[in-house]
Amino acid sequence: MLFFKLFKESIWFALHALRVNKLRTFLSLLGVSVGIFAIIAVFTFVDAMQKSVSDSIKSLGDNTLYVQKWPWTFTDPNYAWWKYFKRPLPDIKEVAQLKLRTTSFKALVFQASSNNQIVKFKNNTVEGSSLLFADYDFNQVSSFEISNGRYFTPIESDAGRPVCIIGYEIAKNLFPFSNPVGQQVQAKGRKLTVVGTFKKAGLNAMGEDYDNVLLAPINFGSNILDLKSEMLDPFIYAKGIDGISNEALIDELRAAMRNVRRLRPTDEDNFAINESKMLIQSVTGIFDVLQLTGWIIGGFSILVGGFGIANILFVSVKERTSLIGIQKSLGAKNYFILLQFLIEGVVLCLIGGIVGLVLVYLSTMGLAAADFLPFEVSLTLSNIVLALTVSTQIGLLAGFVPAYTASQLDPVEAIRSN
Repeated sequence: MLFFKLFKESIWFALHALRVNKLRTFLSLLGVSVGIFAIIAVFTFVDAMQKSVSDSIKSLGDNTLYVQKWPWTFTDPNYAWWKYFKRPLPDIKEVAQLKLRTTSFKALVFQASSNNQIVKFKNNTVEGSSLLFADYDFNQVSSFEISNGRYFTPIESDAGRPVCIIGYEIAKNLFPFSNPVGQQVQAKGRKLTVVGTFKKAGLNAMGEDYDNVLLAPINFGSNILDLKSEMLDPFIYAKGIDGISNEALIDELRAAMRNVRRLRPTDEDNFAINESKMLIQSVTGIFDVLQLTGWIIGGFSILVGGFGIANILFVSVKERTSLIGIQKSLGAKNYFILLQFLIEGVVLCLIGGIVGLVLVYLSTMGLAAADFLPFEVSLTLSNIVLALTVSTQIGLLAGFVPAYTASQLDPVEAIRSN
């Protein structure tokens, strides 16, 4: 009961400080509010972005491998950099040979792309589009949805027919008032019949933006592009059968690739096998740096705010010196006075922290209403708890010296100070 009474009185003193010295208190709490806002805003944004990227990576599938010239992570410091340049690019003919040499994969797909291309329909033009060429089984290794029309058929794929599926943005800009399915668009000087459109999706973890892509059969792409060009970033998708570990899939695919390329047992691999968990490891480091940046930016503001809170409490101690003397003369213990000012400091910092949280919440609501970001941003419970915890700790640190000073006052001298 004594603690609750002390807590109630401390809250009253904190609110009294807000009412009596509005400007001074506002300026002091501003540092805490801005600091909490900076930290929690960065954490909220990073958490939302990390969730979006993680979900996108998971949608690729844990059992999806990528045979490429370059590794996503360079784990062997003894491997000479010039050896990477000498590696051959994946070839479309290797896919057929891999299918004969493997049994644990339900889809092996060759893909190549050409970025920053122009797609036209009559007088309408879309710049900065990507031309994506892939085998028929591409729909088994990549995650996308078709909102209108259909996927191309095996016959269209094998024969290299000039058919395509276009992204949401391309369809919206080329056909603002008509159905694109059945129409002919032009890309790289060739006409292609639109058989379907992708559902709006945005950027995925592989950096693919199906909203601005034109997908066509790889056998058609081989007629208009040099698939052995480094600029096309050709690689092989390998989708494993469910229930087989990635380690087993990698071992089988590696052995098959070495056999296809006729490498001797003593020869080093001249290819890289990448997997989605490498992306997660890479982006985790980036997000850690972003969170550290939030701590640094917000930390300076909170530090300034903490000094402001300490200043308020020192002034409160001076204004209430005689009252402290009376309390101690009536039997109040030192810890009672100490807790009184500590709680007051915590309450002031919590007010600042709550203001910072409200600003973050309003910002997330504004971003959601404006549909400004390609992923959903929301204030999570963990970040709310973090903000309140940091505010409490700052209140304790900022309030300790003034509170300790007040608790050590001599009651007689304190009463005489008035």
